[in-house]
Amino acid sequence: MIMSARSRRSVKPADALDRPFDKRLLAQPRAIAGQYGIILEFKDGHWFGCGLELPTVFGDGKTPQAAVADTREALVTGVAYLLEKGKKPPAPAREGHRSVQVNIRLTHEEKAILESRAKAKGFRGLSDFIRATALAEE
Repeated sequence: MIMSARSRRSVKPADALDRPFDKRLLAQPRAIAGQYGIILEFKDGHWFGCGLELPTVFGDGKTPQAAVADTREALVTGVAYLLEKGKKPPAPAREGHRSVQVNIRLTHEEKAILESRAKAKGFRGLSDFIRATALAEE
């Protein structure tokens, strides 16, 4: 089998997520991702993290600190990718200005279940839990 010099090199498409980003261009994504919240979960003897603002971005580690660091790096990559594609990354949750209110009626049991799940996942309140869970499917 004859291979050209080009075919011997690993050629990755420009939009592949596993390619390295130019380190000089990571300052802005690192600053943005540094403000994002991370939700940690301990399961089967291992820590897992996901981004609050980018809930489809994950990381893991043997310790909470390792999971946060891994998740933070994944968030930097996600933000860098969005910026590279000309898309605006989400604002940090703590900066979000919410001006619309939604009211729902629950049974006492439903509310207790939701509050328990919110607390178990590390959310400060029921609103944050419902918002993050519902918006994670976007």
